[in-house]
Amino acid sequence: MPPEALRCKECKTEYPLEARYVCERCFGPLEVSYGDRSSADPAELRRRIQAGPYSLWRYADFLPVEHPQSALGAGWTPLVRADRLARELGIGELWIKNDAANPTHSFKDRVVSVALARAQELGFTTIACASTGNLANAVAAHASAAGLESFVFIPDDLEEQKVLATGIYGTNLVAVHGNYDDVNRLCTELSGEHEWAFVNINMRPYYAEGSKTLAFEIAEQLGFELPDRVVAPIASGSLYTKLARAFEEWLEVGLVAGRLPVFNGAQAEGCSPVAQAYAEGRDFCRPVRPETIAKSLAIGNPADGPYALDLARRSGGAIDAVSDDEIRDGIRLLAQTTGIFTETAGGVTTAVLRKLAQRGDIGADERVVAVITGEGLKTLECARGTFEAWQIDANADAFERAHEERLALAGRG
Repeated sequence: MPPEALRCKECKTEYPLEARYVCERCFGPLEVSYGDRSSADPAELRRRIQAGPYSLWRYADFLPVEHPQSALGAGWTPLVRADRLARELGIGELWIKNDAANPTHSFKDRVVSVALARAQELGFTTIACASTGNLANAVAAHASAAGLESFVFIPDDLEEQKVLATGIYGTNLVAVHGNYDDVNRLCTELSGEHEWAFVNINMRPYYAEGSKTLAFEIAEQLGFELPDRVVAPIASGSLYTKLARAFEEWLEVGLVAGRLPVFNGAQAEGCSPVAQAYAEGRDFCRPVRPETIAKSLAIGNPADGPYALDLARRSGGAIDAVSDDEIRDGIRLLAQTTGIFTETAGGVTTAVLRKLAQRGDIGADERVVAVITGEGLKTLECARGTFEAWQIDANADAFERAHEERLALAGRG
């Protein structure tokens, strides 16, 4: 079932498997088209998967790479049963897919692994990207491990932790005056001038396929079964839609049974073009200027926004937005009930999950998976002010007095 061509998602025109991302006829986005899988043997596919490495490459049969390779392992991250959070929210069965447990602590390691491997097959020696932070970390790290030069373009107001966790790898780090959409426009121009593999521009059809592996893992970790509902963040909309595509591929070949899960999308109110379009019944997104603490989701003109809208509607889901205060509360709630410290995107997902539960959208017998895409150490500022440390002298009496005072304040003394 090797990849056969790049195909336009709109007019279905096909192109060779090259470094291109837009249709010349209708300017629609391109995606990878695979061979006929109708005769695939699900039992054999399952054996091949289970005999594979504990990384995203165990799903090589469903990826657009002839020779799977990556210097850094990515994928096979934990799927954690979150019983305490489920009880807190009144949900029957809840799982957290913790993709912060990747080499550079976000799901972007998946997409970069696939894009970089395909770029090397096409002969590229320089890797580049436009990034809101997590992709910058991943491109810099994977290029360094592979011995390739890299150029990483970021907005100049990015969180310091993400900037430091990018520059340390020796990349060419370029801070651009403007937001992510400004950075992306610049990189689109540069991709026509330089023989570089921009992972999320001219390599985007291959890059996007890496997100499917997150869904493949969820299904496998659930015993080759599908969840009833998925709650995931939306930035460009690529991750959100590729999760669904992965489940559909496994349904088509018989690796899983049932129907596509309900898909709920999560955005920050300060950058919610897809949630706004959903609420207003539109099938297109009006660009917005981002203003939110969730910088990793701050894409004001999402490329896959229309496809995310379609997925939410046809799966019976929805797309919601939450405020910055709700995002901070979501980060704290997830940490205090599961022990998982997430960045702002995960705070968005958790806050929307809580909103769905409060609204009564989640059935008591549903199996729900919430997708956490990044590590909380990348957005430390959001934890500031959420707790206070005890201040005591270095003796036991001081501790006991402080302890008694706190018990009294809590009404338990």
